[in-house]
Amino acid sequence: MVNIGFFKGWYFKCSTKDKTIAFIPAYHYSNNKKSASLQIITDDKASNIPFDKLEYTEKPLYVKIGNCVFFHKGIILDFKDNGLTLEGKLCFEELTPIRYDIMGPFKYVPFMQCRHSVYSMCHKIGGEIKVNDQLYNFENGIGYIEGDRGRSFPKKYIWTQCWFDNNSLMLSVADIPFLGFRFTGIIGVVLIDGMEYRIATYLGARIKQVDKNIVTVKQGNFELTAKLIKKNAHPLAAPTNGDMCRTIHESASCEAYYRFSHKDRVLCEFTTDKASFEFEYN
Repeated sequence: MVNIGFFKGWYFKCSTKDKTIAFIPAYHYSNNKKSASLQIITDDKASNIPFDKLEYTEKPLYVKIGNCVFFHKGIILDFKDNGLTLEGKLCFEELTPIRYDIMGPFKYVPFMQCRHSVYSMCHKIGGEIKVNDQLYNFENGIGYIEGDRGRSFPKKYIWTQCWFDNNSLMLSVADIPFLGFRFTGIIGVVLIDGMEYRIATYLGARIKQVDKNIVTVKQGNFELTAKLIKKNAHPLAAPTNGDMCRTIHESASCEAYYRFSHKDRVLCEFTTDKASFEFEYN
């Protein structure tokens, strides 16, 4: 019998002036077994905590795993086991959602391997949390929330997210299998001073260049380049047919270069040491 697995996960990235931490609560179904997990990635390491179950609602966003809660208004941490202690509370100010579903018309297409969601491009965070003895004070903190659901992560993909001057961007480029053929799927948003620029396959975006640690996509007269300069990668578990058996590597906070332009006008160009990056495109 064919194993038709499924997964659903959320990504809550939170940054202070000098620290970054991301939480990934998820549930998975594979080989007729249900399970859940909470992954935590920091500047220094990644951790994976298994759970029996997870509860969630989408509207409003609310995810409960064990005694920990991740929702549209903040994060509540309450966990102690296996040499790991999580405690504290973060409060989110108003989220910044995008204008419409990042999947565009692909939202309605069945049999997609993986579907992406963006809940907030940028929001302010207050409060403090502790991970073991590490204190994270989020005075003037900043956050980002996204999610994925489906059967498996793409075999080859690039994903990155960062903030700059109170603005935000995300980009994903992936090799997508669909009904016996494959295509390159591109989704991205650059948010500058409240203006949303959407980059996507369904709007005509295509790859101009992809090489080791660099990708450039072009859509009409718009062009976006993301380059991983110095990675700080740690291992995370990722789904294959719902089973979290694949290992990927993410830099939650690393050095990267970005350039976004329209015709001859550069809309933003910068290097940051606070980018998140996964370059699984070998």
